[in-house]
Amino acid sequence: MPLSPTFHIGPIPIHGDTILAPMDGFSDWPLRSLCRQFGSAMSYTEFIKSKDLIQRPNVIAHRLHYDKSEHPIALQLYGDDVDIIVKAALRAQGLGADIVDINMGCSFKTIANRGAGVGLMRTPSKVVRIFRELSAALDVPISAKIRLGWDNDSRNYLEIARIIAENGGALIAIHARTKRQAYSGKADWDAITAVVEAVDIPVIGNGDIENVADIDRMMCQTGCDAVMIGRAAIGNPWIFARIERDAISP
Repeated sequence: MPLSPTFHIGPIPIHGDTILAPMDGFSDWPLRSLCRQFGSAMSYTEFIKSKDLIQRPNVIAHRLHYDKSEHPIALQLYGDDVDIIVKAALRAQGLGADIVDINMGCSFKTIANRGAGVGLMRTPSKVVRIFRELSAALDVPISAKIRLGWDNDSRNYLEIARIIAENGGALIAIHARTKRQAYSGKADWDAITAVVEAVDIPVIGNGDIENVADIDRMMCQTGCDAVMIGRAAIGNPWIFARIERDAISP
């Protein structure tokens, strides 16, 4: 672990510049723990429906489980009802989360089309209210993971990033694709640069990290504070130790 923090999320020091992305069905406790051993600087839970955290915590207990070695850990919530999100965030804080993260990046139709995930980006006024109310209610930092917008005609990532930063957000992670792209096409790293230049809170870049060289290339090109790695980490946790999979002896 570096002696000095790489950056801070509010008062929380983060040691390292690579982080495992929250991925539904993948970033569970075993994978997170393994990636932390190899150098992932913090943990994000799989996304959790805000209403479930309030009404059915026992049903989703497996998503809430984490090991003390994973601190700092961000509990990621999704939803479209501001009051329920705030109640769930208070519950997350009570469960020991170091950071509460709001998912504004999920592109699944069943979530986005109902106004949650990246669907929240289509209602900036609601995003304002979420972050104002969370920053007033919580003692832990609030962060968000966003995309570029719904499609190429509505790339409002800079507006949303500024809203987050101006209303109490302590960190932004941005997957540099639109909802319409999902995981296809090329990630727009120039958009990550634009967010870095637009806000005065840490920014994590995400998208098209396929190998170790891409980590440093993204950081150099965009100026982001850390790189979030998703699909490339599945089956290859060594990437957080800057080791290519091909270099691992069978």
